[in-house]
Amino acid sequence: MATEQTQHWHNWSGSVRSSLRQLVKPSSIAELAHLLSYYNRMGRHVRAVGDGHSFTPLVETDDILLSLDNLQGVEKVDAEHGTATVLGGTRLKLLGEALLAQGVAQANLGDIDMQSIAGAISTGTHGTGICFGNLATQVEALTLVTASGEILECSAHQNPEIFKAAQISLGLLGVIVRIKLRVVPAKRLRFKSHRERLATCLEHLEDYKNNNNHFEFFWMPHTEWVQAKFLNETQAAVTGNNLWGRFNKVVLENGLYWLLSEGCRLLPSLTPTISKVSAQGIATVDEVDYSHRLYATPRAVRFQEMEYNIPAEHFQTVLQEIKQSIETHHIRVHFPVECRFVQADDIWLSPAYQRTSAYVAVHMYKGMPYREYFQQIEAIFKRYQGRPHWGKLHTQDANSLAQLYPHWHDFQRVRASLDPQGTFLNAYLRSLFAASIPASL
Repeated sequence: MATEQTQHWHNWSGSVRSSLRQLVKPSSIAELAHLLSYYNRMGRHVRAVGDGHSFTPLVETDDILLSLDNLQGVEKVDAEHGTATVLGGTRLKLLGEALLAQGVAQANLGDIDMQSIAGAISTGTHGTGICFGNLATQVEALTLVTASGEILECSAHQNPEIFKAAQISLGLLGVIVRIKLRVVPAKRLRFKSHRERLATCLEHLEDYKNNNNHFEFFWMPHTEWVQAKFLNETQAAVTGNNLWGRFNKVVLENGLYWLLSEGCRLLPSLTPTISKVSAQGIATVDEVDYSHRLYATPRAVRFQEMEYNIPAEHFQTVLQEIKQSIETHHIRVHFPVECRFVQADDIWLSPAYQRTSAYVAVHMYKGMPYREYFQQIEAIFKRYQGRPHWGKLHTQDANSLAQLYPHWHDFQRVRASLDPQGTFLNAYLRSLFAASIPASL
């Protein structure tokens, strides 16, 4: 086991910072179970961390931060039955390559691949595509180590209630150390991207959603332009080292965009102009590669983010209200508004629970004021039954969240039974979860 004393930790965006007593990296599941049992008896508090890509204080702690960096890898692939068993700390990027070597792939991924698989499913990470759910819907079974050190096997047939709570659990039920994923045969996708007018995109929205495997778009504030992105399965050969595609992703979307963003930070009055320049610079791209290499894109320019899930039928209304709010309040933002679409699911704490959904995300460059902007947009989301992405900034509280999730109190009951001492609670999570447990439970 690797143990480091008193550490300073921060998340990817810098929105959360902690001074820890210990950073612990167990080398085996048995060792992790022993540690949790000990910490529980000693009254310590533990938060598990992946790559720190959540913007909310999910893993903030002044006590024990537990990393699964030493618990990575693919244990087994059963291509015949379409499953892969992987360790919880496995990073998505490495997982994609390891699965490809076995001839399989995850059905869908989000647009960042640096997270651990356990962290990605626990926060409801998602991609886009109306025939695809979030990553947690790919989970066939999981192994959970509880606060007492008990190792629980959970699936639809074994501890089914715990399983339904654990698929998206924010690390509140225990540490997810092993996951059995449903996988598909390895596939190649054709990625096409181009600039088009927002009005055109919205006019063709249903066609784009229904006739592409994966569709999303990014609207550039202060403009009438979007970047429309399409991914579809293909039998075409991988295009190889696509220099233009790499140049666009690494140099234009990161290096040049960082320079433009710094200009906005230093001279906020330039923001509308820079947003228009960025819109004009949207490249036309056409490339083929294996799916996991195309779902994600490099994200070197740091930002703060808020994302909400809304019922799909309200999407266009919500987007138009966001556009109007930015114009009315003269909000100086140049980062795009990201729009994605997913299938309904039955996971208790999933923002897509029992509703076909659209996800809308707003961003602000790191170092620029974002709270007023996010407050204005969050008010719109709330008017349309919006549920926040668990890893993105929001101001919902225990009472409002309880109204949004039909199984909220069922989750609370399971959480309290598995962790009665609150070993996995920090101050932020205690305010959302421990405070909303009815006395009858």
